[in-house]
Amino acid sequence: MGKHKFLEAQWNDLLMLNYEVDPEILIPYLPPATVLDLWQGKALVSIVGFMFNQTRVLGVKWPFHVNFEEVNLRFYVKHFDGEKWKRGAVFVSEIVPKSIIAFIANNLYKEHYRAMLMRHSKTNAPDNHTNFLYEWKWKGKWNKLGATVSNAYTSIPPNSPEEFIFEHYWGYNKLTDTKTMQYQVEHVSWQIAKVKDYVFDADIATLYGKEFVPFLSQKPHSAFFAKGSDISVRIGEKLVIDPELPVSPVL
Repeated sequence: MGKHKFLEAQWNDLLMLNYEVDPEILIPYLPPATVLDLWQGKALVSIVGFMFNQTRVLGVKWPFHVNFEEVNLRFYVKHFDGEKWKRGAVFVSEIVPKSIIAFIANNLYKEHYRAMLMRHSKTNAPDNHTNFLYEWKWKGKWNKLGATVSNAYTSIPPNSPEEFIFEHYWGYNKLTDTKTMQYQVEHVSWQIAKVKDYVFDADIATLYGKEFVPFLSQKPHSAFFAKGSDISVRIGEKLVIDPELPVSPVL
């Protein structure tokens, strides 16, 4: 595993709406050497909105690329490295407001970034709550992800659904049918808060694919919020598998 840190930043105000989907729609995105990581037998995807703050790439803060929004769609996998299982996330879509960020991530990590006009707001709400809203403009329309969040934070309970969603410390990308990009994400365990009055209004078919429409149009399985922390992403490495060795897509 690469020892050098490629990216350092703060991930703040992470809002996640989690949806149950048919596992079959995730198989085309499944990287070699990984299997789906299920929650109580359910395949979940998450629509995530958060802030990138104090961003440094290879130790450098690039002007006008330090603080920005991101909204992504991700699902959950495991990789067995011969000794232990590594729990990670795979990204179907990642949206940022800066084209150079999309270019670097797509070329170095084979991510699925697109640059769009974005904005966010954070406003006080009654009864010790805060309203969070992330928006991105696509085909002339502002899409949105938002919620009202309690200002009271707690630690993530062990073996909880929140732990399953938030405690994934690896990223995996499918390079080819036999190669996968693996990279490590480091951060402390986050503080979480209760969520209510959430909203997700987006052009699901053209942003994520028609196969996701029936699932992302329904009520979420759950809605979570994390305060966030400093994070670091280490330089990735390629995993190569033997195509003659079958791997079950679900564990």
